[in-house]
Amino acid sequence: MIAVTREVSPSIDRAEVTHIARTPIDYARAVAQHRQYLDILASLGFELVELPGDEAFPDCVFVEDTAVVLDDVAVIMRPGAESRRDEVHAIAPVLARYRPLAWIEAPATIDGGDVLLLDDRIFVGLSHRTNETALAQLRERTHREVIGVPLHGCLHLKTAITRVGPNTLLVDRSCIDVAPFAGFGLIDAEEPFAANALLAGDAVIYPTAFPKTRAKLEARGIDVRAVDADELAKAEGGVTCCAILIR
Repeated sequence: MIAVTREVSPSIDRAEVTHIARTPIDYARAVAQHRQYLDILASLGFELVELPGDEAFPDCVFVEDTAVVLDDVAVIMRPGAESRRDEVHAIAPVLARYRPLAWIEAPATIDGGDVLLLDDRIFVGLSHRTNETALAQLRERTHREVIGVPLHGCLHLKTAITRVGPNTLLVDRSCIDVAPFAGFGLIDAEEPFAANALLAGDAVIYPTAFPKTRAKLEARGIDVRAVDADELAKAEGGVTCCAILIR
């Protein structure tokens, strides 16, 4: 198992924010929290591929938005924020070591944070960053069923829903209609913006900022590995955002 990651940019204080108020970000603390996150991934058996940060790209630590990796192809995204478009050029050569590449092209825009892979289906959030044109291209490049999911009040689909077990999803119902996810067990997040969790192997990496939801996950027998991520959250990032997992 491989985790592709990227260091925190020294300019993270200028990262894009959409649904939260901008507040100062402590760079040193963000770096320390990111290191804790990487250490957890390593402890779970992931080989870390760590790329350097870049001051030209304040959001570059959030590598998830640049690509989606399936068993047979890595699809390079075309991020919705223009300031992030060129982040993909550092990620694509790395992913080419492991998968053939396909590219999303203009006028499509799509962030990896809007893409939730559930077995043979791909759910895509229709957000401010992702448009309908991207869904059509994703179908063509992956040869899989792609299902659009309208969002409200959140940045990405994986702000609203993430996988926490083979057949279990963590969800914030205030942001999405759960009807498209029929057949999965659902756990309701107890706090706002608390539905973003990273299933990494058999464990779930989850922020310490949401103790009620964490307790609920643990009560369901889920192995939760807690990480401090509140500084990165000021840049509207979550735990899924900081890694591209390759199995």
